[in-house]
Amino acid sequence: MNLSIDHKNPLPLHIQAENLLRNMIRDPQYAGGKFFPNEVQLAKQLAISRSTLRHAINKLVYEGLLVRKKGVGTKVAEATISSKSKNWQSFTQEMTARGIVIKNFELHVTWVLPDENIANFFEIEPTKKILKLERLRGKAEGPFVYFISYFHPRVGLTGEEDFKRPLYDILEKDYMTIATLSKEEISAKSADKFLASKLELESGSPILFRKRFVYDQGERPIEYNLGYYRADSFVYTVESRRE
Repeated sequence: MNLSIDHKNPLPLHIQAENLLRNMIRDPQYAGGKFFPNEVQLAKQLAISRSTLRHAINKLVYEGLLVRKKGVGTKVAEATISSKSKNWQSFTQEMTARGIVIKNFELHVTWVLPDENIANFFEIEPTKKILKLERLRGKAEGPFVYFISYFHPRVGLTGEEDFKRPLYDILEKDYMTIATLSKEEISAKSADKFLASKLELESGSPILFRKRFVYDQGERPIEYNLGYYRADSFVYTVESRRE
């Protein structure tokens, strides 16, 4: 397989690198579980910076197409069953479409150091503090979802914003940042004591866990969101089209 990038092509280098990696994923040579060339070697061969290559790799890791193990290497992920939802909406839009009036029970804003997963997603140093927004939301009868959002420092949020406003309305109108792409992971788990107390459940009760990766128009990461839902209050609808 020809591993090269056309530096005269106007297409950004990280996009070309991403396309090359996608071709490698489809190559039987790597589909068998063989590791890709290491980042230093591959970046040198492609004549691009390691950060440019890592940007492309990170995107495919978060799409679930690649697996990267520290100190070992990067290889094609094993096939998994997943569903994608069309017509992504913000939480407020979702609830408005269902005719549900949302109440905010708690709202906390802090500055924290990101863990390794978040730092890798944002492609920032783990020593760089980021804004953390926690919200407990639900209907008048009681809360049904606990959100934790982390934001890339590039967005410019200060923590003084009125977060009772729709979040993406704040990003778009106040910071010229448009949330365009959302990638999500849905799983089931049991509520620990902390989540059970927030969602007014018995400890160990089933909850739905949604992890959302949000990108702007340039497909740059802007939000890392964790949502914990009461299982009796949340339905996830998937629309699929056969092509």
